[in-house]
Amino acid sequence: MRRVPLVLWSYVEFFVVALALTPVFALVAAWKRDADPTYRARGKVMRLFGRVTSSITPLWRFSVAGARPPDIDHRGYVVVSNHESMADMFLLSHLPFDMRFMGKEEMFRLPFIGFLLRCSADVRVRRGKGESVRAAMEELRTTLRHGLSVMIFPEGTRSRDGNLLPFKDGAFQLAIEAGVPVLPIVLTGTRTCVAPRSAWLGEAQATATILPPIDTTGLTLADVARLREATRERITEALAGRVAARAA
Repeated sequence: MRRVPLVLWSYVEFFVVALALTPVFALVAAWKRDADPTYRARGKVMRLFGRVTSSITPLWRFSVAGARPPDIDHRGYVVVSNHESMADMFLLSHLPFDMRFMGKEEMFRLPFIGFLLRCSADVRVRRGKGESVRAAMEELRTTLRHGLSVMIFPEGTRSRDGNLLPFKDGAFQLAIEAGVPVLPIVLTGTRTCVAPRSAWLGEAQATATILPPIDTTGLTLADVARLREATRERITEALAGRVAARAA
């Protein structure tokens, strides 16, 4: 029963923080695109919301491990990670660098969370619709050209059982075409933050671990599958190590 008031408090503080940041969202949403072609300012506000709310709730304890690339403030990376729960985006907001997220269109239609995602100008994509996918990829290429990293979940959806799903090609094709490195991130613990198919919050300690970047210099589109599987293998190995360390 102790968790019930903690969950209710967490939902209240999420709402209060969002309400307090609404004027800031409105201000940065008026920012001219030619002055901020990556919508970095709007993304900063969204990530601020994620950091503040996840730090205030007594249910979650988040941390970041690993070293950030020294040039990531002015060079774009294609950031990829495993996808365990709705809490992943809150944990990723604690990473010490800016990035623009790509998410499925259904997320942008959710009550409350969808509103915040639209305010942040993160990139939406309608799965299975070629025109939507092409438009999203072009938006991500523009973002990378202007030196801001992009965040893609290569599994395409959340894992229901905690096992890593097969990776899709899109993130790795984008990295090769844009000539930027892939930056793998391993997320552990967020599955307990929000149970699958549930809006009920759980107590959890979660970590985002930054792995060394993978260079794409000299790669062509013929190397997409090799890059995809090399990245997945690296995340799989690191994920197993993190899980074993937490269990020890």
